[in-house]
Amino acid sequence: MTTMITMYDVLRRPIVTEKSNYLNGMLHQYVFEVAENATKAMIRDAVETLFDVEVLKVNVINVTPKRTRRARSRRVLIRNKGYKKAIVTLAPDDTIDIFEGVK
Repeated sequence: MTTMITMYDVLRRPIVTEKSNYLNGMLHQYVFEVAENATKAMIRDAVETLFDVEVLKVNVINVTPKRTRRARSRRVLIRNKGYKKAIVTLAPDDTIDIFEGVK
């Protein structure tokens, strides 16, 4: 059973890493963690409505879960949860303020 998700549920959180900062600065791309059942059209509508920008392109990536080990007993395996992320390309004159930092 799938539940209807609203525009506010599509975008979970921004992903801020060195690579996403590079994409932001050079290519006008922003990275978000999104809901598992979100489509490209839903992501485009959510970003355009919430941040009042023009979206040119949306790329979606399913990030695979990773396995790690416990620190004490090296035997216990832990499986981190996978997630879905979206790389959103904006028009060259648009920006999203939450990624820009202190102004």
